[in-house]
Amino acid sequence: MKTLVFDIGGTSIKYGSCIDGTLSEVKETPTEAKKGGRHIMETVASLITREQGYDAIGISTAGQVDASAGTIIYANSNIPAYTGTRIKEELEGQFHVPVAVENDVNAAAMGEAVCGAGRDCPDFLCLTYGTGVGGAIVLNGEIFHGSSFSAAEFGAIVTHSEEKLRQKDFFDGCYERYASTTALVQRAVALDPSLDSGRKIFENLHRPEVAGILDGWVDEILLGLSSLIHIFNPSCVILGGGVMAQPLILEMIRARIGRFVMPSFAHVSIRTASLGNTAGLLGADCLASRLIRNEQKEHEKTT
Repeated sequence: MKTLVFDIGGTSIKYGSCIDGTLSEVKETPTEAKKGGRHIMETVASLITREQGYDAIGISTAGQVDASAGTIIYANSNIPAYTGTRIKEELEGQFHVPVAVENDVNAAAMGEAVCGAGRDCPDFLCLTYGTGVGGAIVLNGEIFHGSSFSAAEFGAIVTHSEEKLRQKDFFDGCYERYASTTALVQRAVALDPSLDSGRKIFENLHRPEVAGILDGWVDEILLGLSSLIHIFNPSCVILGGGVMAQPLILEMIRARIGRFVMPSFAHVSIRTASLGNTAGLLGADCLASRLIRNEQKEHEKTT
């Protein structure tokens, strides 16, 4: 079984093919997001036309996704005119194979569930820390979407109530404003304008004031994480995003989590995502392959 897989982000579109779950060489092309949703669809279609002999297409994409209909419910201004795009309908009509479409964090969580850090956990939470804070909920090996395919907007958890009550922007006072990698870099730049990336911050941890910034940022991560652990009582939480590749972050979170959760919740296993930038592609393959199997079962019932 061969699937074509795409991971559509604001900066680049990663793509490759999977044969029986094995991902081949991953390539990427610029998203050119400011050109809008139509340009993205044309780019994806042009990449598909180069391929032959595939059975399905899997799409992991930025934005809120109705995974059943394969449409973009909402995308912010980073990708103009993407909201409402009927990805599944359009690509199935053009290429005549099943198409699975899923939000990028959900797709990454599914990748981790099938062949990554969540392989031994049928239920877990997945959080990604980057420009914002993304989330996914996996229950019995399936993504929990909520009533309108918008569950797990963990970045909107209120962690600073006074800021929320004075809000000028919706995310004032919310987890994303304090625990994202963007927030870490903003803290560091306020101290020293040269510390404008995660890499530079970690290179300067020998400076006590920089170490203090990291220390405070980890506490912000734990504020939101502890709320989620108390609500969901998960056996496992998987943390992703480029900054989580730093072993020190996981060490600090594990060492402090006991101060933030009740003892009866302290058994939770906190892990880093293991698939890196291939998680979304592998998740898209899993979902596309599932579509094929379901269609085969329906066909067998009618013959």
